[in-house]
Formats: sequence, structure tokens, C-alpha cells
Amino acid sequence: MTVEPSSEAPDLITLGRRIRHARTARGLTLEALGKQVESAPSLLSLVENGRREPRLSLLRSLAEALEVPLADLLADEPPSRRAALEIALERAQRGPLFGALGLPVVKPSQRLPVPVLEHLVGLHEELARREEEAIATPEEARRANTVLRHERQERDNHLPEIESLAEDMTRRAGYTGGALTHRTVAQMAGALGLTILHVDDLPRSARSVTDWKNGRIYLPPASIPGGHGLRSLALQAIAHRVLGHERPRSYGDFLRQRVEITYFAAACLMPQTAAVAFLEQRKRAKDLAVEDFRDSFGVTHEAAAMRLTNLATVHLGIPLHFLRVGDDGALFRGYANDGLPLPQDVTGAIEGQLVCRWWPGREAFTRRDRATESYQYTDTPAGTFWDSVQTGTAADGRQFSITVGVPYAHAKWFRGRDSRVRRTSTCPEPACCRRPPEDLSDRWERASWPSARMHQQILAALPRGVFPGVDDTDVYRFLERHAPDPEDAGAEA
Repeated sequence: MTVEPSSEAPDLITLGRRIRHARTARGLTLEALGKQVESAPSLLSLVENGRREPRLSLLRSLAEALEVPLADLLADEPPSRRAALEIALERAQRGPLFGALGLPVVKPSQRLPVPVLEHLVGLHEELARREEEAIATPEEARRANTVLRHERQERDNHLPEIESLAEDMTRRAGYTGGALTHRTVAQMAGALGLTILHVDDLPRSARSVTDWKNGRIYLPPASIPGGHGLRSLALQAIAHRVLGHERPRSYGDFLRQRVEITYFAAACLMPQTAAVAFLEQRKRAKDLAVEDFRDSFGVTHEAAAMRLTNLATVHLGIPLHFLRVGDDGALFRGYANDGLPLPQDVTGAIEGQLVCRWWPGREAFTRRDRATESYQYTDTPAGTFWDSVQTGTAADGRQFSITVGVPYAHAKWFRGRDSRVRRTSTCPEPACCRRPPEDLSDRWERASWPSARMHQQILAALPRGVFPGVDDTDVYRFLERHAPDPEDAGAEA
């Protein structure tokens, strides 16, 4: 099921320009037209300038007086090149970017030559481009991500509208339980008129590319046949259409869409009804475990752990936290609605912050046996928490850990609650783990000089494009290479 866009009011600026174009084409003044439709010229002027929405009765009278079909007045396209420039200038001067400059407005009257209009519109477009480039930085991304994290926490990371969409689509595609198959994902795409194709020349900056014109989703080839990754990527590509996404206008829009498509993919791979039934049965048996949830639905450990954050609080009454930590101790992704104080900077961002070395997400790297989950209790200033941890290796060879934990009172529902491993963390107190012992400091502070590893992305703005971080040129060249031959369109259809 695709979300249908809601009916919107007509674009008033374009509507006004189409009325003006039809009026001037017939040599009518505002006064003359006003007499014919029994309206004041001042009202018609407001309508033509996109400042007033006309009633339907007035629109019908205008169409009759101007001898044009009503549908022509309501069309989306500007009536001429000049009108398109006037509309672009009007929109630019009504936006917040121009308003912040404090400059006088240039009225796009008929006396303004077309070359001048072109110059003004071009300058506004360049101003908008530079503004977008200036904000598409890691700092902007961190701030937008922090806002999203707080919103998710307030909703217990549960999005019921997306849950319903995913449940409906998977059921229609024939899903009855267990792991969602590649064939079922392909059927879900087919229901939307899309075909999934695997290619080995995707642009480096894109995880997938969707060709809406020809109904194709391009994905990378399977590195692991039957793996969870390609099903998730295909579902994320489908989600943009299902959720009615438009091109993002800011980094905040881009990140919000990423959250929504990731949520949709997870809700399809682990549909709410089946997932909650599985979790409720395990809770009754006091045998909840991320690894069992993972294996039951054929997804990665990280995907299963994140899905728990969507369902555990709303359906099981269990508050919890989730962490992905690198082997350098840096927090890559985190969520908590159970009171665990995640490390954060002065802006509230958690990404890149070091977690306490006594937390299980870092302690796990010191253990010899990493094949299965490990369990630990940690006493903190915010209370005692129980955690299960699983380590893994990323595509670049670096290790990471996935932690799912709950307050002490809720450990009774989980396998591993009998763990005897217990640590104490007093972070953010520096003496906990951020300050080296005095004897080591005395010995090495003036006798050493480490060379820090530089992360170049902290300095560079993301490449400008329609989507932040994506190279449009590479994507469009890719689509040109793979677009079907028009002569083959009939056979392919």
C-alpha cells in the first residue's frame, strides 16, 4: 500500500501568473477584467501576485471571462519563460534566506527586462547553493541527529504509522512468519511497479539507486548469498515511495528520511505481530535474548538489537538502551530511554564520544571468547544496569560491539541475568577511567609524544548534491548507462 499525498491548495504564485498571462494576452486591464467578474481590481491584483487565494466561484468567472478552461488556470506549469523567472524570483524573495539579508524587494514587473530577471534568479540560486553547502557539514549533521534522537526517545522509538504500513505490505506479499525471503521482498517491490537489479558499478557514494522512470532498483551484488543486507537495502529503497518522501531540503530532512526508511525495513524484516508474539513468549519464559531474536528472523545482531528498541518498551513494558561502540571506545550509535547517561558533548551529540572503559561495550573487547553474547552488571551513578554484548567485525576490518541493556529490575526477563561479572563506573568523573594513574603520568607525561590519527571527515563539508553526501554526477551517469533502450521497452514491458 502506497501512502497517497494529501490534496493541497494550488500554487498561488503560478496560478496568479497564469491568470495575468491570460489577461494580458487579451489586452485586458485589471479594471476591465474586474467589471466582467464583478470583483475589485485590488483583489485581482492580490490574486495575480499570489497574495490571495481566490474562491472557486471567482476562478470560474475568471476562466469564463478570459475564455480559457478552468484546468488551464490551475495547471502547475508557468505559462511562459518570463513567468517562470518571475515565479522563481518571487519565491526566492519570500524565503527566509533573502529575508535575513535585509535587502529591498525587487518587484518582477513587466518593465523588468528578461536578462535582468535571469541575473537575479541566478544570483538567488547561487546564494541558496552556497547556503546549502555551508550547512552540509558534520556539525550540522550532529545537531540534526541529536534532535532526532531526543524525538525518538520521547516516543520510545516506536512509529506506529510505519509499523502498520510494513505489516500490511508484508502480509499482502504472502508473509506468514519467520525470516522474510528475498522473493517476498521482490514481490513487495513488484507491487509498486519496481524491479530489483544487482549491478557491480554503483556509484561509490550511493548504497542503492532507484530509477523511478523505468521502475528499477539498483543494488550491489550479494557478497554473502542470502544475507540480510540486500533485503534491507531493497526495503529502504522501497520505503521512499511508500512513505511519500520528497527530495530533502536540509540535512535534518535527509537524516529523518534515513531514520524512517531504516525503521520501515526493520519493521518488514521483523513484522510487529510476529516479532511481539516471539518476544512475549520469551519474556514469559524469562529467556529473552538478542541472539535468538536475531536467528528467528534471519537478520544481523545489530538489526535485531535496534528492533528491540522499537518494541520492548511499548509492547513489553521494558525500558532499555542500545550502543554500538568501536574498538577504540568511541560511540558510533546510541539510544536510551532507561536512564543510562550516554556520554555527550556540549551540543548534546553522542556520536564519537568515548564510553567508560568499564562499560560492557568496551569490556567485551578484552574477553577471549567473543563467539557468543557476554553479560555484565555495571554499577553507575545513575543506578545498576545489566547488559548483553556481542562483538563483530565491520567491512573495513575494524571491530565493534553491540550492547543491549536494561535497568537492574528488568534483568530478570533476560538470559544471562545470572552473570557474576560486575564492574563499577563513576564516569563522567575523570578519575574513573579518563585520567591515567599518577605513577604512569609521572613516568610518561614529559617523555612521550603520540601522533594522533586524523579523521579527515571532521574538517570537510559533505559533497553538495540533491542528497547530502551523494555525488549527483556519478548517479546520473550511472542511470544513463543502465537506462533500457527505448526500442526494447515494449519487449521488457
